[in-house]
Amino acid sequence: MQGNFTYHNPTRLHFGEDAMQHLAGELKHYGPTVMLSYGGGSIKKNGIYDAVVAALKEAGKTVIEDAGVMPNPTYEKVQEGCRLVREHKVDLILAVGGGSTIDYAKAVSASAWCEEDAWEKYWVKQGWPTCPVVPIGAVLTMVGTGSEMNGGSVITNRKAGFKLGKVFGPDLYPQFTILNPRFTMTVPQYQMVAGFFDIMSHLMEQYFAGTADCTTDYLNEGLMRSLVHSTRIAARNPQDYEARANIMWTATWALNTLLKCGKGGDWEVHQIGHAIGLVTDATHGMTLATVSLPYYRLVMHDGLHQFVRFATHVWGVRPEGKTDEQVAEEGLKCLEAWMQEIGVVMHSRELGVTEENLQAVADAVLIFPVGYRTLTRDEVISILRQSM
Repeated sequence: MQGNFTYHNPTRLHFGEDAMQHLAGELKHYGPTVMLSYGGGSIKKNGIYDAVVAALKEAGKTVIEDAGVMPNPTYEKVQEGCRLVREHKVDLILAVGGGSTIDYAKAVSASAWCEEDAWEKYWVKQGWPTCPVVPIGAVLTMVGTGSEMNGGSVITNRKAGFKLGKVFGPDLYPQFTILNPRFTMTVPQYQMVAGFFDIMSHLMEQYFAGTADCTTDYLNEGLMRSLVHSTRIAARNPQDYEARANIMWTATWALNTLLKCGKGGDWEVHQIGHAIGLVTDATHGMTLATVSLPYYRLVMHDGLHQFVRFATHVWGVRPEGKTDEQVAEEGLKCLEAWMQEIGVVMHSRELGVTEENLQAVADAVLIFPVGYRTLTRDEVISILRQSM
C-alpha cells in the first residue's frame, strides 16, 4: 500500500428482495416535497413505479414528476430538473432507474441553487459546490455504473461538444439506495450485458495502475473473479437470482471508492468510450467494450507485471514455460473470450463509429497523464481504428 487516504462512504444500502420495505422509513427523514426522477417510463410497465409511489404516499409526500431522463443525460435536461427543484422547493430527489438517472440527480442537486454556470464550474473546472445541495435517494433498476454509492456524475453537453464526468464529494452521494436484484431483471439483455462490462471496466481501470503490492488489488481480483463467474450464469439465464444478486453487489463495490484506496487509476478507456457515446449516443458499457482490448494491448508492455498478475490471478493462466509477454497476452485473450461469451459488442462500427466521424470522436477524447502510459492523439486514432 502506498500514499495516504481517507475512506468515508455515507450511503446507506438496503439490499435484497425485501429492500423496498425500507423506502417509506427512509423518506420520513426528509421534507414534504420529493422530485421523482426516472427515464422513459419502463418502470411504469414493470410495476416499480407503482411500488415507489405507494411508499411516497405512505410517507405523506408531495410528488413532483421528473420523467424522461435519457441514457446519456444531457446538460439541457439537467437544467430542466433544476427549474423544477427551484419552482417547487424540492426537499429530496428520488432517482429511480440506472446509473444515468442517479448521475442526473447528482447534477441537478449540485446545480439547482448554483448561481454560477454549473457546467463550467463543475464539469469543466472540476470545482465544488458552494451552494446548498438537495439530498438524493435512489432505487436502482440496472447495475453497472456504481452511481448508487458514489459521487460520480457523467453529463453530456452537446452544445459544448463534450461528455464529461465529475466526482462530487460525500454530500452528493445518495443518502440511501434500495438494491433489489429482482428489479435488474426488468432490463433488456443488451442493456444487462452492457452493464456487466461497465462493471468490469471499472475494476480494470483501477487495477491497471501502480506497481506496489497492494491489498486493494487482492480485493479487486476477487470481485473480478466473482463477476466473471456470475455473468456467465446470468448471460445464459437472466432470471438466476443468485447470479444477479452477486453482480449487483459487485457493481456497487466496484466503484464506491474502496478500490482506489492506496492506488492511482487509469480511466483512459472511459475517456475514449465517453467520446464515442458523445458522437453516436451509443450505450456506455458497449463503448467501453469496443476499445478496451486495443487499449490494453497497447499499454500492456508498460505495465507488464500487472498484466501478468491479471492473467494468473483472475483467469488462472499457467505461467510455466512462457514469457511474461505470452502470459499477459493470454490473459487478454481470456478477457476477450469472456466478452464474446456474454455477448458484448466487440466492434465500434456496430455502434456507429465510421471513418467519417472518427476524427470527431478523437477530438472529444480527453487525454490524462494516468495509468501506465500517456496516449498521443495518433494512438487514440489507432485505438479507435482497431476497435472498428
